[in-house]
Amino acid sequence: MDLAYVCEWEKWPKSTHCPSVPLACAWSCRNLVAFTTDLRNDDQDLTRMIHILDTEHPWEVHSISSEHSEAITCLEWDQSGSRLLSADADGQIKCWSMADHLANSWESPVGSLVEGDPIVALSWLHNGVKLALHVEKSGASSFGEKFSRVKFSPSLTLFGGKPMEGWIAVTVSGLVTVSLLKPSGQVLTSTESLCRLRGRVALADIAFTGGGNIVVATADGSSASPVQFYKVCVSVVSEKCRIDTEILPSLFMRCTTDLNRKDKFPAITHLKFLARDMSEQVLLCASSQTSSIVECWSLRKEGLPVNNIFQQISPVVGDKQPMILKWRILSATNDLDRVSAVALPKLPISLTNTDLKVASDTQFYPGLGLALAFHDGSVHIVHRLSLQTMAVFYSSAAPRSVDEPAVKRPRATGPAVHFKAMQLSWTSLALVGIDNHGKVNRVMPVDRHGGGGLRRGPRLSMLRISPSMGHALEVHLALRHLLFLLEYCMVTGYDWWDILLHVQPGMVQSLVEKLHEEYTRQNAALQQVLSTRILAMKASLCKLSPCTVTRVCDYHAKLFLIAVSSTLKSLLRPHLLNTPDKSPGDRLTEICAKITDVDIDKVMINLKTEEFVLDMNTLQALQQLLQWVGDFVLYLLASLPNQGSPLRPGHSFLRDGTSLGMLRELMVVIRIWGLLKPSCLPVYTATSDTQDSMSLLFRLLTKLWICCRDEGPTSEPDEALVDECCLLPSQLLIPSLDWLPVSDGLVSRLQPKQPLRLHFGKAPALLGSATTLQLDGLSRAPGQPKIDHLRRLHLGAYPTEECKACTRCGCVTMLKSPNKTTAVKQWEQRWIKNCLCGGLWRRMPLSCP
Repeated sequence: MDLAYVCEWEKWPKSTHCPSVPLACAWSCRNLVAFTTDLRNDDQDLTRMIHILDTEHPWEVHSISSEHSEAITCLEWDQSGSRLLSADADGQIKCWSMADHLANSWESPVGSLVEGDPIVALSWLHNGVKLALHVEKSGASSFGEKFSRVKFSPSLTLFGGKPMEGWIAVTVSGLVTVSLLKPSGQVLTSTESLCRLRGRVALADIAFTGGGNIVVATADGSSASPVQFYKVCVSVVSEKCRIDTEILPSLFMRCTTDLNRKDKFPAITHLKFLARDMSEQVLLCASSQTSSIVECWSLRKEGLPVNNIFQQISPVVGDKQPMILKWRILSATNDLDRVSAVALPKLPISLTNTDLKVASDTQFYPGLGLALAFHDGSVHIVHRLSLQTMAVFYSSAAPRSVDEPAVKRPRATGPAVHFKAMQLSWTSLALVGIDNHGKVNRVMPVDRHGGGGLRRGPRLSMLRISPSMGHALEVHLALRHLLFLLEYCMVTGYDWWDILLHVQPGMVQSLVEKLHEEYTRQNAALQQVLSTRILAMKASLCKLSPCTVTRVCDYHAKLFLIAVSSTLKSLLRPHLLNTPDKSPGDRLTEICAKITDVDIDKVMINLKTEEFVLDMNTLQALQQLLQWVGDFVLYLLASLPNQGSPLRPGHSFLRDGTSLGMLRELMVVIRIWGLLKPSCLPVYTATSDTQDSMSLLFRLLTKLWICCRDEGPTSEPDEALVDECCLLPSQLLIPSLDWLPVSDGLVSRLQPKQPLRLHFGKAPALLGSATTLQLDGLSRAPGQPKIDHLRRLHLGAYPTEECKACTRCGCVTMLKSPNKTTAVKQWEQRWIKNCLCGGLWRRMPLSCP
């Protein structure tokens, strides 16, 4: 493990401070991190804060005044990573969702309340989706073999089997409360006691079974008391939520039944199921003032022995043997330093009977390890079943040997800085920790209605966890680890930022090639589903190396081209209702692929032009997109004579028959629409008034397409075509394209493995990354006019309209649409939730000259 960056509040004097409180932290599958603090203002009033940040831009923290009256005890993201639950010590639960789909704008329209009863455990109801990773099949060719859909029932279903959304919480007095989100937006809440004899619940956790039931584990905080387990069933009867509970087998920690340790660890400090969908395995930690012990338990079915007398009367055969559920200890640690926080993996790895292999096994994957933070400032990654140490990180001391016992380490002279809350990323390749940094810091003004405050603020640390889990691996095995997790993110749609932390510039070329090779092995239907996601993944990988940075431009351009093509084709409508199965867009593709004529008008004759008739206002509203297509074709053809230079953007398009065919189809569509509305045509600056620019470009584009189309043999462009392209700059003004959005993120600047020190609310002056190199098409002068990358509108050097930017690629677009045309709205609705690359949007502050 090593430190990637640290982000902290700016320092203020010690005269004002806020007492340390329990911290809560949560990490979403979209790589958003939420954590809590308390603020104290000049009147000594406390404000409970929730801070949400994107790991790529941690300094742009969005602080929410939560309006919780007591300390926030739980934070939980939903499985989509777009909603967040917060619960406090007064029994209030709030559901936060993105306002206008912006990662730095949040609102809480709904919630629930168990008045005066602190919440100790909180979870979203399971939606029934579970995709297991088969590590032993990571070399298989099919994604279906590597990642299989596990049969898993939702906690509650609506009519037709659709999972019902909602959350479940456990209170300190032993109540379980369930809130259901009805399709109408109303919240249906019910509360029930876990058992008849209610007692204090100091610790609790929630897990789900494949049959749709919920399992709750509770402890009263004393290691001398049993850890209780309950099965909870949720149903809706007569428009009311019904909760049924059943007691399951309980357990006593092994350390309390050992006479030598009976009173050594008096308190249970951590109680966690190993995974939300793994109710059969639980992790327990018991502690004293100075030390801790961790135990892993498993619930198993065991045969109940039958007395010989009854065996003689009625022999027990096969499945007729009575079975009993019983907790068995899997493993336990020796005495450790006092544990301050626990983080569990989220990867649903399909485990086999070889789970308890020794830690020297080089096939260990990050998802098999959990993280333990200690009061001495160290963090250990241990195997989640054997509890053997796999990796160690020391926050404030020089690294020591993993084999060195904790009791032999010299104590620090002062209190060590340790993590009070931490979370593993969804691929377990990164870990975020919130520590008890003991200096008084300033928090940027936060508000719902303005205001701000002072607080002894925690510090956020981002750690990288090696995919080899501390073991020396050959390069091809390390690449295989990363490739396997990239494929998992491609299939699930999870953000892959934490994987990029481990990609060195020398790995980029191999990863891109192997990723493409694995992608082409999949069936055609799956390839179509993942086509844009793999382009975005390749773009983010190529951004990490100076040798591949220009290919980022090509991948972004291809994403935009695919989007424009599908949108424009969707506007075509069949002239008659009783048409063949093929849509006008499909027929357009078929005819353009069949007819190789270089004359655009001859290709156009073979189409039913009545299918292309659109409203005049719609055609005019689409002009900017049509202009981009025309400019893009002109740029590609003008760059053909320099095709030998891979450092020029657009190089990969010159040999991509599919993309060239797509551009050729669009040129035909634009030509037809130009007959209806000449003002919607792309505008070219030509040296001759009589020149038909579109015919010229179509002729050259068709010749280039014929050289590399899929149906025929690939050949090099002939000299006549190259000569004609050489003359293009003298015939038409070649446009300067805004090839690549400017990304100010961190990941491309973290490659040297030198940790960065950042401050919340203050953008860092970072060194230039690979994407800022002065290459053709990428250089930008200061004050250069900005462009709306989705609408292709010029915004000026200092835009006056509110804009949003992608958290990943930096794509910028206006928040509000300047056009009310239906076709433009259809285009803009495609990007309402996510960018072209799949990244989330964040609101941008208005720039000043």
